[in-house]
Amino acid sequence: MNKQLITNARMVNEGQITEGDLLIVGERIEKIAPAIAADDTTEVIDAAGAVLMPGMVDDQVHFREPGLTYKGDLATESAAAVAGGITSFMDMPNVSPQTTTREAMRDKYSIAAGRCTANYGFHFGATNSNIEEIRALEVGDACGIKAFMGASTGDMLVDDPEALDKLFRDAPLIVLTHCEDSPMIREAEQAARRQYGEDVPMSEHPAIRSADACLKSSTLATTLARKHDALLHVLHLTTEVEMGLFDPGPRTGKRVTAEVCVHHLWFDESRYAELGTRIKCNPAIKRPEDRAALIKALNDERIDVIATDHAPHTADEKANSYFLAPAGLPLVQHTVPLLFDLVDRGELSLELVVDRACHAPADLFGVRDRGYLREGYFADLALVDPEKSWQVTADNLLAKCQWSPFEGHRFTASVEKTYVNGTVVYSDGALTGAVAGQRLECSRAR
Repeated sequence: MNKQLITNARMVNEGQITEGDLLIVGERIEKIAPAIAADDTTEVIDAAGAVLMPGMVDDQVHFREPGLTYKGDLATESAAAVAGGITSFMDMPNVSPQTTTREAMRDKYSIAAGRCTANYGFHFGATNSNIEEIRALEVGDACGIKAFMGASTGDMLVDDPEALDKLFRDAPLIVLTHCEDSPMIREAEQAARRQYGEDVPMSEHPAIRSADACLKSSTLATTLARKHDALLHVLHLTTEVEMGLFDPGPRTGKRVTAEVCVHHLWFDESRYAELGTRIKCNPAIKRPEDRAALIKALNDERIDVIATDHAPHTADEKANSYFLAPAGLPLVQHTVPLLFDLVDRGELSLELVVDRACHAPADLFGVRDRGYLREGYFADLALVDPEKSWQVTADNLLAKCQWSPFEGHRFTASVEKTYVNGTVVYSDGALTGAVAGQRLECSRAR
């Protein structure tokens, strides 16, 4: 079996930073120790003091396959992900056809087999009418069940009170929610049209998709979860006012957990003037005070997971006016460098970043043998040089959409190597061409 020894690394894992070596044999971590001797059959990689961390486990992406592959697909976006230190992802069900039946879920796994550079898992979609399909799900069929409790497309909006009650009562897996109140948003859109016509400025986006609309929906979700003792994970939180819905402290034993996405940790509404629809996303990027509250909530252990919500659209689509430009940003290639920038600023610690981006999603979804640097676990690793800066340019983008809201930004840290199941899939600024992703095994059940 192939042997690889990473020496002289600063390993970040389970709240500690230690210096030492890590031995990979085949797909798994064989040994972690202060010093490991290599034999003649072992390839040695000198980390030279770089940071060695588990690969990020991204619990929320939109890789657009099947049906929307002109924007992105499982192959292109998973390749961009490993360039950003992400070794596992969980894709959302709002594709075409939507992943709202067990047959569609099986088809999607068939499409993914042998094509993903990173490990892959999929969420099942809830609708107003598919409760019988949800009740029939078994552990391992999906990572979780996604409910759009806010404006979406087609039948993916779950807004029927009886359907929501049945979902939280009967869901056999963890429920994930997008929380915005659609009637409040529609009313705000109408008011904006009366004032501006169709040429609404992007600065109105956080007023249209307001903090109150988020709070009303997330309050409903957390109330239903506690009523039925369901497992609930509230996605991409954006507001200071919502933080009171979530308990601070360690995630162990929590039935209701919270997620924040990297663009809400990075941008605030002052950037609409410069970036416009390039940072249009739902829920909206909001006030500087909201961004600061999200950082504080991470440090208070009120927010449990960091994710991306990677959602590519073409540059032409994003160049449209406010109502016509779709919501979503391409993010996976730049997520780990962005988090290292936040560490460099002193807003987060490196130990916290690894806990929320790697350990926590593995714990919350019961991902087998991933998300940690542990002997016997799969060798899903990111080697990051925290002092090697690099600039985002059009010619180093890997997402199929070929644009980024970070173009022109210089990150302080570089992902030097990414390992998926013991295979080097990204090295020294380039993909190796290896397609090493495997289906995630998720075992957390109600």
